[in-house]
Amino acid sequence: MNVLTRRTRLAGFGLAALVLALSSGGASAQQAQPDPEAVLATVAGEPITEADLALAISDLDQQFARLPEEQRRAAALSAIIEIRLLANEAKAKGLDKDPDYQRRTAFLLQRALHGETIEKEVASKITDEEIRKRYDTEIANAPPVNEVHARHILVKTKEEADAIIKQLDGGAKFEDLANEKTSDPSGKTSGGDLGWFGPGQMVPEFEKAAFGLEPGSYTKEPVQSQFGWHIIKVEDKRAKQPPAFEQVKEQFRQLVLREKYFALVKSLREAGSVEVTDPALKAAVGAIEGGQK
Repeated sequence: MNVLTRRTRLAGFGLAALVLALSSGGASAQQAQPDPEAVLATVAGEPITEADLALAISDLDQQFARLPEEQRRAAALSAIIEIRLLANEAKAKGLDKDPDYQRRTAFLLQRALHGETIEKEVASKITDEEIRKRYDTEIANAPPVNEVHARHILVKTKEEADAIIKQLDGGAKFEDLANEKTSDPSGKTSGGDLGWFGPGQMVPEFEKAAFGLEPGSYTKEPVQSQFGWHIIKVEDKRAKQPPAFEQVKEQFRQLVLREKYFALVKSLREAGSVEVTDPALKAAVGAIEGGQK
């Protein structure tokens, strides 16, 4: 990565990130599946089945991720046994009657049903045709974006840059001067070649100068940035091609999922009787929901 490239990071966003996480499961390799009703152990006479084990492995996946397959199964079974033993002990002591426990249990049940609804009523009903239509719409409505193929020579002072421009004016070859004089390590053996880049990928001063040049021309005045002084040459320009559908299919599937999820929530809100009685919370909730549209 050369010194000019900006580093960006995609950030998750609230409830939408939860929606995507709940639907991110993928298909595994086809293999013989064990009988889900097969009994693997019992606790107080209650069976632990293969289906119970699969659920535990899925739910506790992060804890078992680094274990080999057989150890993962054994660890999951051990966890189920411990959970059931302590759950039975809690019931024996009446802990399941505690109001805090009952509230927490109700919330966990509701959250599980929330996830089940997303999976069964939203995610599983999205078709490839819908995803392709959303992709086509997005591509058709996207404004054209140009890309530039450029080279640069980076030096520490304006005086050095001015001297290099004089050499270029005198007929020196840009690539040779870049290999000889640039302080950008990535350009010392490539003639300062930066490849193709679009808007937002370079620091602003550099980007403005590069996009303002015609193919084959170079900056007649040095361009200063936080990295030093640049002499920029534009090799070519082109319209950026959109990504192929297969490359971004999953991203668009999640976009469709998000839209369908919020449409479902909106319809249920309108059909139901939702009232936030706390004024401050009502305003804050309204701001969040407004940002999700």
